[in-house]
Amino acid sequence: MDKNCFCEIFNDRCVRIAGIIVLAVLALFLLSQTILAVGNFGRPASPATDTITVQGDGKATLPPDVANVSFTVQNTAPAVSDAQAATTKQANAAIDFVKGQGIADKDVKTLSYNITPQYSYPNPCSSGVLCPMYNGTPKVTGYEVSEMIQVTMHDLTKVGSLLGGLGKLSVQNISGPSFTLDDTSAGYDAARADAITKAKTQADLLAKQLGVRLGKIVNFSESSGRYSYPMYDSMGGGVSSAKAVSTPSIPTGENTYNASVSITYEIR
Repeated sequence: MDKNCFCEIFNDRCVRIAGIIVLAVLALFLLSQTILAVGNFGRPASPATDTITVQGDGKATLPPDVANVSFTVQNTAPAVSDAQAATTKQANAAIDFVKGQGIADKDVKTLSYNITPQYSYPNPCSSGVLCPMYNGTPKVTGYEVSEMIQVTMHDLTKVGSLLGGLGKLSVQNISGPSFTLDDTSAGYDAARADAITKAKTQADLLAKQLGVRLGKIVNFSESSGRYSYPMYDSMGGGVSSAKAVSTPSIPTGENTYNASVSITYEIR
């Protein structure tokens, strides 16, 4: 085989390979365009311009099903170990009382545990005598050990008894009860549903007044308050024994949740 023939065969093979590559690239391009077209099928080529936007404010009022109560146990002693021992003893007594009210272990938890030095600032001058500013080193006189505990109650009829019992145990800084829902999203979901219903009603009325027909929804936004405010109702509580600890009456009431929505409709 002469040199010219060899070159001709080689060139023909290169042309065929190049052609195959071009066809493969073209096929991939056409496939991607087909997939894109299928994905956009039914969608307008440009954003809808003939639209109306309506607002809806919703509200849901639901009774709480849990109450959160927190309290602190704290003691001071010259040595850390003594302060810890006293706090542990008192905290264990309080926790035993709490669990005796039928509260599960999972609903009792420690929020914080702190050890804080206590200082004194001795005055080198006699009483009644003008004294320059004291710049001496403060002296550690002891240590305060505190433990904060949170209790979640599902039986709301026992909240008053719990607070009264904790007071008898001389715990400090009782905070609560805070009444809420165990499923915190339930109130906001109900408020959103009310807001959407009101927005749809407004859209139907507006479309009728304008003489247009509502199309599909092209935009939606939500603004939930993410807070609730109580509506109190009385819940009695008490004990019959004259020697029993004083039990406060704790109203549980209801919590009101708020949400706002904005819906944009295409109109025809």
